[in-house]
This record gives sequence, C-alpha cells and structure tokens, in this order.
Amino acid sequence: MKKILSILFIACILWGCEDFLDSENKVKKSEENYPQSPSDASQLLTGVYSILSRSEPLGTPFLTSELMSDNVFGGGGPGDKSCKALDQFKKSGDDMFRQSWRAHYFGVYRSNFLISKLDDIDWDDETQANKIAGQVYYLRAHFYFELSLLFGEVPLVTVPYSVNIPQTPAAQTYAQIASDLKTAIEKLPATDYQNIDKDKDLGRVTKWAAEALMARVFLFYTGYYDKEALPLPDGGSITKQQATDWLVDCIENSGHDLVSDFRNLWPYAYAQDYAYTKENNLKWEGDGNKETVFAIKYSTISNWDLDYQKCNHIALYLGLREQNTKRTSPFGIGWGMGTVNPKLWEDWDDADLRKQASIINVKDKKEIVYYANGGGSQMDETYYMQKKYTPIMVKNSEGVLVNYSCVLYNMTETNYLLTNTQDLVLMRFSDVLLMAAELGAPNAQNYLDRVRNRVSLPSVPATLENIKNERRFELAFEGVRYYDLLRWHDWNVITENQTDIKVRNNSVETQKTVTFRSETGGFLQIPKTEIELSGGVLKQNPGWEGTGNYLD
Repeated sequence: MKKILSILFIACILWGCEDFLDSENKVKKSEENYPQSPSDASQLLTGVYSILSRSEPLGTPFLTSELMSDNVFGGGGPGDKSCKALDQFKKSGDDMFRQSWRAHYFGVYRSNFLISKLDDIDWDDETQANKIAGQVYYLRAHFYFELSLLFGEVPLVTVPYSVNIPQTPAAQTYAQIASDLKTAIEKLPATDYQNIDKDKDLGRVTKWAAEALMARVFLFYTGYYDKEALPLPDGGSITKQQATDWLVDCIENSGHDLVSDFRNLWPYAYAQDYAYTKENNLKWEGDGNKETVFAIKYSTISNWDLDYQKCNHIALYLGLREQNTKRTSPFGIGWGMGTVNPKLWEDWDDADLRKQASIINVKDKKEIVYYANGGGSQMDETYYMQKKYTPIMVKNSEGVLVNYSCVLYNMTETNYLLTNTQDLVLMRFSDVLLMAAELGAPNAQNYLDRVRNRVSLPSVPATLENIKNERRFELAFEGVRYYDLLRWHDWNVITENQTDIKVRNNSVETQKTVTFRSETGGFLQIPKTEIELSGGVLKQNPGWEGTGNYLD
C-alpha cells in the first residue's frame, strides 16, 4: 500500500516543512490545545513516521554502511565526492552529514513531543493508547540507534524542546534505546502478520519489529562495547536470555516467515521479460510480504525538491550509470554508486543461488544485452552491481519502458528520478533467524538450516564463524555488513578484502586499496556547523579533527 503521501502532507501541515523551530502558528494549534483526541495523536504519529525517509541517502546507515563495508566501492561519477569519501573513510566536507544529523533529531523532537502528550489525550480505550505509545517509543529508539551507529556518542534529549548538551555516554543512550524498545514490546499487540489490517497498518511498527530491533541493538552494543548486557536507565539490564526469548517469540508467534524463493524478494522478479525471471519461473512477492518485519515505505507521488515527499532514492543512487535502458532492461539507470567489490563475487560459491540473485554481472549477455564501459565517466567500475535495490524497468501498455512502479501502481509520473517506490526493508525475517542462531537460541541449528535450505545449501554447524559467513551472503547489500564487522571487531576484514582490487576510473584501469581508519572507531564526523552552533559544547569525534581527511 502506498499511502505515504497523506502522511507527508499531514507532517508538513502540523509542524512545518522547513524547521521545527519556526514559531509561526499556521493552523491555530498550539502545545496548550493540541493534541487532545486519539485522532490528533494518530496525526502526530504519522508525522513521526514521515521522518523515516527524510535523510539524504548518503546520510542513512543503510547506504552509508554499505559504502563503508567490504561489499561495495564508492563509484558514481568524478564529481560524486561524498560516496567516494565514505568508501575511503574520508570526508568531502565539514558538514557532510549535517542533513542526516538534523533529520534524525527532527524525528527525535517529534517523538519527544508526542510522548510528552500521551497522558493528556482522552483515549477511547487502553488498547488504542498502547498501540500509539508503542509505535512512538519504537520510533524514538530507531532514531537514536541510527544516530549512535552513524556518530557513536550523541546528545541524548528526551524533552520536546531545544537543549544544548554535550555528547551523552554510549551506555546512557543505549539504556534509553533499550527502555523505549522494551516499552514498545510491552505495549504493542501481538497481532499475527496474517491478521494485520493491510489498509491501515501495513508499514507500521509491530511488536515483532520491536523484538527484532531489540536483538539488533543488543548484539551491536554488547559486541562493539564488549559488554555482557544491554543497560536500562533504572540500573537494570536486558540480558542475552531476554533478547533471545524475544527473538524466539517473534519467530514462533509473529506469522512472519521466509518466502519460498529468495529471488522473489526483489522487484526484478516482477519483470517477466527478464530471462532470469522467465527461466526460474519467478514472481515478485511484493512490498510488505511475509518476510518483511519492518520497512520504510514510499510515496507514488514524489518531488525531488521536497524532502518530505520522496521516492526510494537509494535505489536511484545504486542504479547503472548512463546506460541505454533498451539494452540493459530490466535494469534502469541511476548514478552508479556502490559498484560491487569483485572479491565478494570471487568468495561467493557459484552453487549458492543468492550470488546471481544479488549481483548483476554486466558482462553476462543473459543479464544485460549490452553494457557501455565507462558510462557517465563511471568511477570504481568493476562490472558488478548489486540488484536488490536498483531501478527495474518494464514495458507499459504502450510498449514504453518505465519503472515497474508506474505499471504496478498506475502512476502517471514516468521520470526515472521520481518513480522508485520499492520498500527499503530494514529488518527481514531471515535476519531474525540468524540473530537467534547467533545468540544461541535452543533451535539455533534449525534457524540456520532454514536460511540455507531455502537456497538449496546443505546444513553446516551453527558456529559463530558459519553464522558470520551466512550473514555476509544472505544479507549482502542490505545495510548490515559494516555494523556486523564493527560489532565482531573484524575491522581488519574491511582492509583485507579491499586491497589491490582492479577497477576502472573513467575507463582507465587502476588498482584500488581501501584502508579502514581504526582511529575513528568506525564512526563519522560530527557536522562542524552543529559544533559551532553548540558553542563548542559538542566535540568532534576522534580521527576527524582538522582538514587532513578531505578527499584528494
């Protein structure tokens, strides 16, 4: 369901499109008289959801982490400095991530405001109150977890007004994240996925999403910071057993499951003229399928200039660069970022169907009829591109190639910049199974086997090393690899897998080496303008002082 447009307009009306500090009252509503009703609260919640798609793609943990992982290189054209800076653990400017910083704190502010008003609303019943409360607590946890993944220690603000405070110790921020997720788990209804109202609740946070995110937070915090448990603000903690029990609950009671064919998770399976789809009798399961535990949804009406009215620009960023779509169909064009590291292709067993299901070998005539070398002065060209998130083209009723969304949703807009509506899946059920296996759940072996059986691979022991390997291939290009390596302290792999790799820059062959800068701890630079606005209260992260890290 693509009903995000109404969400975005409501958000714009209620809080303004430019800056939440804008004091002009445009709708005659104020903190004193709004919200009052459950309908008001629902509108405010919708406004919080709208922030999920607001970050510029290169400021999202999803795309940022892929570019910093050993999966892909920066790519793009000669002028696309930010993607290459990320790839090389450098920076293209002192405010490279200011938009992302502000968008995430905008989400925090909206969450804080709604949370502060929950007790003032005249609810129809407790179930209704709990459902909205559970969602907004989850969303605040989501924004803070993403901020923590991107920047490490960040200011923890839980009040709905501006404060100027230094970075909060990680343990305190993660304690708040854990508390918010625990609240979400306790308040959200245990509704089976099959019984979710697809018209009203598809794309909304569920108890199962909260349980899964709690496990992801637990694994990152305890792994990266070498802790036994995830703290809570009251001095308690979330233990490994609790995190495991919640995952098992999600697995056994959520109604979520693996789709039968891994390849049907991705929109290329919608393109029936694609030889790979035909030969394997594929049929796309669609957005919001049973394997999607949580995803960001997008509008069918998009405007490039409005940050609250977006399509999935991550797919656009990762599309083929300046190619003839008649010759590359079903793969459409984009900006050529995230070229796949050939080392990943070489390490991937040919017997694993996920290899061809996840990577486009542009030199394979069965994949692409003709690929123009160096299209758009392509940088970091490796002749491999990922195909989970990329524009997919099909013929409309007039025989014209358009994005599949134009046909699927009867869209009148056909501009390739505005028509990628594919869900950005932040949590898949296979990830839930693999996290449960990693945490040592009683059925760990069965969970790992389920993931491998789907792609016709034999059982292997549920050891940490085998689970690491499985996550690398099952979840490739889905925004988790880099943070997995950080929490496992496998930072050396990032450099080892990206040393002396043959690439082409603007059709000139060269050798590429990427070196992980351990002095940064894996985190990004705090935007300089935010440090200045704080009067120096905020401090720059290690490894990012001075100008020596600018992209050459």
